[in-house]
Amino acid sequence: MSRKYQKPLVALWLVVVATLGSARAQEKNNSKPEPTPTTKVLSLWPGVAPGSEEWTQQETTMGSAGMETTVNVVTPTLTVFLPDAASATGTGVIIAPGGGFIGLSIKSEGHDVAEWLVARGFAAIVLKYRTKQIEGKDAADLGQSARAAFMAQLNNHALIAEDGKYGVADGIQAVKVVRAHATEWGIAPDRIVFTGFSAGGMITELTAIQSDVIARPNYAAPIYGATFPDVPPIPIEVPPFFMAMAQDDNLAGPYIVRFYEALKAAGHNPEFHIYNHGGHGWGMRKQGTSSDHWIDEFYWWLEVQGLTRPHK
Repeated sequence: MSRKYQKPLVALWLVVVATLGSARAQEKNNSKPEPTPTTKVLSLWPGVAPGSEEWTQQETTMGSAGMETTVNVVTPTLTVFLPDAASATGTGVIIAPGGGFIGLSIKSEGHDVAEWLVARGFAAIVLKYRTKQIEGKDAADLGQSARAAFMAQLNNHALIAEDGKYGVADGIQAVKVVRAHATEWGIAPDRIVFTGFSAGGMITELTAIQSDVIARPNYAAPIYGATFPDVPPIPIEVPPFFMAMAQDDNLAGPYIVRFYEALKAAGHNPEFHIYNHGGHGWGMRKQGTSSDHWIDEFYWWLEVQGLTRPHK
């Protein structure tokens, strides 16, 4: 990566680490909120997720309210938010939070998105996928370990693919599980949307273009996410794509454009929104920029696809 991008990337990650390190860590079994009546949580895999049989780290959620980040995810899950039957559209949206495959921005890029969607009749499914395992006895230690892992990725993009391979496998499995439960959850099996943020956007893209057509979503919406280190071959058939980023995204911007251009070169026509300001990692946070309205434009795109009206 060029020096042009290294300095702002380091500054961005230092802010994240400072937020994590200053907050009290909460173990996943402590003060766990009770699911609402319309929410259910299920394991993504039967038994231990393949490839993580020897993982022993303790899943931990850190950060201040609204900025929560979950690290050391060993057991991937789906949290399913179901709409009121009277307003249900029959469309399901899988949501993959970001976090560099080192942590998950589970609130702003996960549950907050799900709550917005379920209020508009969508079944929203938050994917808590496996992350890179890091060491640390407390939040400060974990924050430093996360920073070291991120810096290693910054210096060697191949590590992003290595750290993310379990998350990508979980994304593919998520589509299979949602499709298998579609009738139970009131979802039409041909109305499965996959959206993800940053690293979750990479999962979205790789899930949408992988070879197993049955495990592909019907629609894909990577938000400020890109594939690393390279763009895989784009197949002849891919789902319709909605993409969004900010021009001042110094973390992934050039790589997002690279993926868009690869889709275009393969004969596809993704919808691509580029906002003047917003940076990287905005999720559902309001910054007073036009990127605050990405989810409204995502909804309008879903409307044009016919996914906001009840399935017949």
